[in-house]
Amino acid sequence: MFEKSTWIRLPRNVVVGHGVLEQTGDAVAELHLSGVPLVVTSPTPKSVAGDRIVDALAAQGECPEVVVVETASFAEIERVIDVAREVDPGYLVGVGGGKAIDIAKMAAADGDLGFVSVPTAASHDGIVSGRGSVPEGDTRHSVAADPPLAVVADTEILAEAPWRLTTAGCADIISNYTAVRDWQLAYRLQNVEYSEYAAALSQMTAEMLVENADSIKSGLEESAWVVVKALVSSGVAMSIAGSSRPASGAEHLFSHQLDRLAPGAALHGHQVGVGSIITAYLQDGDRGEWQKIRDALERIGAPTTATELNIDDETILEALTGAHAIRDRYTILGDGIEEAAAREAATVTGVI
Repeated sequence: MFEKSTWIRLPRNVVVGHGVLEQTGDAVAELHLSGVPLVVTSPTPKSVAGDRIVDALAAQGECPEVVVVETASFAEIERVIDVAREVDPGYLVGVGGGKAIDIAKMAAADGDLGFVSVPTAASHDGIVSGRGSVPEGDTRHSVAADPPLAVVADTEILAEAPWRLTTAGCADIISNYTAVRDWQLAYRLQNVEYSEYAAALSQMTAEMLVENADSIKSGLEESAWVVVKALVSSGVAMSIAGSSRPASGAEHLFSHQLDRLAPGAALHGHQVGVGSIITAYLQDGDRGEWQKIRDALERIGAPTTATELNIDDETILEALTGAHAIRDRYTILGDGIEEAAAREAATVTGVI
């Protein structure tokens, strides 16, 4: 008897384009959410978009409450949860980059409330995924949550965000290449649950950015359009898979280990981009895949070397040899690689 089942949670409304911030109220109204909205934002995104979101939601008849977060931490998540318990909102709206959106997402999950994502930077696929990332001490935790009910991504605002944030988002998506390969490897060798549909969508998303790398330019709104569509597709692939597997393999383990060894040295997306170059070499040897990834990152203007990450060579090697122990996830790293192998991979690919 066939007994397989799955439950896929996807955003119901995804609004992307020029000037769509003003449509936030309409996007939320279609969800039939009731009650006072709680807007979670941080200082700069508040002035860029948060105040306008408050006005747009107030026009729907409910005056939003606002909480401004300063840092990404479990303490701030708890503070927002406390505010939510006091306010008793109908839903939460995260306005900003990764910090505000991840905090709002996890606070909403704690209270079993709806969540709306309004990104002000296209820096990572967390704007639509069902996971949040929170640093704690010398490590970073990936926490499960529900994906947003709606995403409102105004390309006019995203195009004005610092370019390094956009290149980090691009690198995060391009790293899907190696994440999918690791997922396939885990499926074949460890019988890990695998979705061909999610894997194909994730890989197609990475290919879309690689093929359009030359047209992704700073300050160009069309570039913001391409990047945010890719981020949405990547988040949807994770929702279909029911895990982060379509977008997280050895390259992410490498990045998480770098967070422990050199916290704050580089952006997450840039770290996984460099990690993807090395991972592709470990997966395929010198058959061209890692060169394709490196060249796409270079054309976009994302880092491809340890120096460009502002991380020394020995820390890169230490991260490579210790990344396998970050979490129980089978990748090309297996039970770990020797320093000599790590040095060869990092040297051949030009990372060190």
